[in-house]
Amino acid sequence: MKTKYIKQLFSAALIAVLSSGVTSCINDLDISPIDPQTGSSFDQQGVFVKGYAMLGVTGQKGIDGSPDLDGQDEGESGFYRTTFNCNELPTDECLWAWQENQDIPQLTSISWSPSSQRTEWVYVRLGYDITQYNFFLDQTEGMTDAETLRQRAEIRFLRALHYWYFLDLFGKAPFKEHFNNDLPVEKKGTELYTYIQNELNEIEADMYEPRQAPFGRADKAANWLLRARLYLNAGVYTGQTDYAKAEEYASKVIGSAYKLCTNYSELFMADNDENENAMQEIILPIRQDGVKTRNYGGSTYLVCGTRVAGMPRMGTTNGWSCIFARATMVQKFFSNLDDVPMLPADVEIPTKGLDTDEQIDAFDAKYGIRTEDMIKAAGDDRALLYSGVGGGRRKIHTDAISGFTDGLSIVKWQNYRSDGKPVSHATYPDTDIPLFRLAEAYLTRAEAIFRQGGDATGDINELRKRANCTRKVQTVTEQELIDMVDVDDLLDEHLEHVGNALDHSIGSHAVRPEAALEECADFTLDVDQRQRDHGITQQEANPYQHTLNDHGRRRGHPAPQQRVDPLSHD
Repeated sequence: MKTKYIKQLFSAALIAVLSSGVTSCINDLDISPIDPQTGSSFDQQGVFVKGYAMLGVTGQKGIDGSPDLDGQDEGESGFYRTTFNCNELPTDECLWAWQENQDIPQLTSISWSPSSQRTEWVYVRLGYDITQYNFFLDQTEGMTDAETLRQRAEIRFLRALHYWYFLDLFGKAPFKEHFNNDLPVEKKGTELYTYIQNELNEIEADMYEPRQAPFGRADKAANWLLRARLYLNAGVYTGQTDYAKAEEYASKVIGSAYKLCTNYSELFMADNDENENAMQEIILPIRQDGVKTRNYGGSTYLVCGTRVAGMPRMGTTNGWSCIFARATMVQKFFSNLDDVPMLPADVEIPTKGLDTDEQIDAFDAKYGIRTEDMIKAAGDDRALLYSGVGGGRRKIHTDAISGFTDGLSIVKWQNYRSDGKPVSHATYPDTDIPLFRLAEAYLTRAEAIFRQGGDATGDINELRKRANCTRKVQTVTEQELIDMVDVDDLLDEHLEHVGNALDHSIGSHAVRPEAALEECADFTLDVDQRQRDHGITQQEANPYQHTLNDHGRRRGHPAPQQRVDPLSHD
């Protein structure tokens, strides 16, 4: 058994809520902190739960106050928020209203530099999480009981997932497999790709069968879907395509016990961890709870960031008014933007009488500009957009990004339950984030089949059927595939990667950070040097500092020529 320890980084209460979905066998809530200076015990279950918790929280005290990462903005540096920003903000899907925020104009216009703070946040978070996974694996090395073998397989899966994010975003990674004083080595391209592939192959047998794991834990279907992601983009990662394997592993997921949710919106509601209809599609969620996992990333980011005060059915008391839809996103549902339900230009918004949801709904209904009207006009349940007057008059076309109402509001992510019961918190959502879900397997297989010259209409139309889409596909084109990814993943980061494998000679929606990265700065992975709070000395932290100067540049989508001004868009 190793002799170094990491302090338990979350409270017993947090362990309790996460364990309800992450593990089924934590009954003792009296979990003491682990500190190398106070004891030599190893809380295996607590550290295991932490492995999953890091996907959805950023520290030990809820919103802020005791972060995992020293010297980083706790609200900005969580796993989901950092990966979401790098994957979504440079795309044709959405815009960030407040262009004065750090690095936002650069992400908007595909013009950031290696010293970008937002790039550093994702880099440091991925590295920190991997360090935690290495710690657990070193502590449990040599243990052969069935539960430990399963836990080790899941932690190795999470580590492989993080290395995949490194590969996908940077083309390389600072690589370590142990919690020790050795410096990381650089793995990139084919070498890192092969490592991830071999890891997923080795751990598969020890993982739960599909849909047999407690909700929130990775099973074999998650393993297969990550492999499908890897193989679909093999040509970018290694220079050698492998669409046949992408099809094979996507098919394994589709043929498993998972089923498509019959109501698309329920996938993104506050009870998606209790609603069987939603749960049957969600393969691996990031667990969220409005009381016990409060943070400024995760689903709080997705709900609060897409709301402004005055919108009906806010689902939160705190509308940040940050993220809204690009016109190009709306065009996926309406080829002619003149067909989008909008308040007529000659109709004034009343200054009184719009104080309640009911009053706003009544006004919006009069002009057919509610979300349900948008869905009906689009003939697609996935058109979860709002063009009504709650929070102000919205636009589609604009010459400058001046505020939140310069585009339609995205209301896909909700802090409301499908059964009408109250949620846990008025500000912080209960909504779990489906990091992996079955729809991704259909989209991945469709593209893999298309790339091999086959007929992908079946998979595309299966997803359209689920969404009650009135437009069926007769012949699949490359643009159709791009549009399907866009439509099905509207602000749904995990599906963004499907479009990444599309022809990198064109400017598709899936513009990626690596298209602009020439090299990265000397980012420092601070495993947290504050000995009092985290039990890691400066000496122990030194080996985890990154000194990789050259992150290179993967082939990626060229920046769309129409978006050269960071303060303008189509």
